[in-house]
Amino acid sequence: MNFDKLLDRMGTSCLKWDYVGTFYGDNDIVPMWVADSDFEAPEEVKQAIKKRAEHGAYGYTVRPKRFYGAIINWVNKKYAWEIIKDNLIYTPGIVAAINWAVHAFTKEGDKIIVQSPVYYPFFSAVEGNKRILVDNNLVLKDGKYHMDFEDLKNKIDKDTKMIILCSPHNPVTRVWTRDELRELGEICTKNNVLIISDEIHSDLILEGNVHTPIATISDEIAANTITLMAPSKTFNVAGLETSVAIITNPELKEKFVNFQKSIGAGMSSIFGIEAFVACYEYGHEWLEEQLKYIKSNVEYVKNFVKENMNTLNVIDPEGTYLLWVDCSSLKYNDDELKEFFIKKVKVALDMGTIFGKETGKDYVRFNLATQRKIVEKVLKRFKEHYDIRMKELK
Repeated sequence: MNFDKLLDRMGTSCLKWDYVGTFYGDNDIVPMWVADSDFEAPEEVKQAIKKRAEHGAYGYTVRPKRFYGAIINWVNKKYAWEIIKDNLIYTPGIVAAINWAVHAFTKEGDKIIVQSPVYYPFFSAVEGNKRILVDNNLVLKDGKYHMDFEDLKNKIDKDTKMIILCSPHNPVTRVWTRDELRELGEICTKNNVLIISDEIHSDLILEGNVHTPIATISDEIAANTITLMAPSKTFNVAGLETSVAIITNPELKEKFVNFQKSIGAGMSSIFGIEAFVACYEYGHEWLEEQLKYIKSNVEYVKNFVKENMNTLNVIDPEGTYLLWVDCSSLKYNDDELKEFFIKKVKVALDMGTIFGKETGKDYVRFNLATQRKIVEKVLKRFKEHYDIRMKELK
């Protein structure tokens, strides 16, 4: 796979590219916001979809044994996690699954914990469903984010029913260690706080780091966890809306499935099934090449910033293809920082405040799953306007 190959996504109803003007007021800017990649999916995935499309009949389709076998074999090979078909439930995307879990396991007025700055749909899954949001903020220490376990214990009370864990973490890019996950899991299990673990970025682990599904820590933690996984981010197939919930506790599974049935959401996308299987059966080598390319983009940006914009603070990523950057040295307020990137640098980024009003202040999130030429173009413009701003501040 040639990851340097520029892929024209315009005219495909692509949210990231076709609708950048809708969200940012300017069609002539580079989109580095939505968390999907600009890489073509593996050839085997494309061929699997084409083959199914050629059949011509696209009626109701049952998930075949190979659908379940693909994810079972994948997590076994990647994480030494042994699961069975009965542990797997189809979901039409991770965000949908989180909302299902909120409805299935909590009621209005219950408290749900998140750890901001964090993926912003977590907030709407809680508050949009009339639950109470409790923020156990991450703590930045020595350039690295950590969980605040004392704060977590202090914020749990009889009304606290759930925590939504982001692992690996979006946007701060932490790959939580086994010890960190164990401590979190034991606190939650002891206090009957159900863990919903969003592990959609679990395959996107940069060299030197290891992802541990929290459900593999112990049987007790597994029985108190719903793990959400998908090939969406890994292989750029998010538009096919096919993911799974992994639930080893039969009682939790029954409640989750009952809610799924209550909204009539059990059927799958025909092409989502084919892509899901092909990704997990044939995607290993493609993924390794992609990770090398993403790592090279990360190193390029870090070196460029160090040499040319060294007042910025780049959080060293451990996983995902995202980059979390502290722009406080530019001394802009929230609106000014957004205007700086849109009007001057002409790049669409996710502003840090959407991940947490206070915890994300002064930060921006870059998506580096794109071609190096695009990264270079954006950094060149960024440096130009960074230099102008630094002169203004003198």
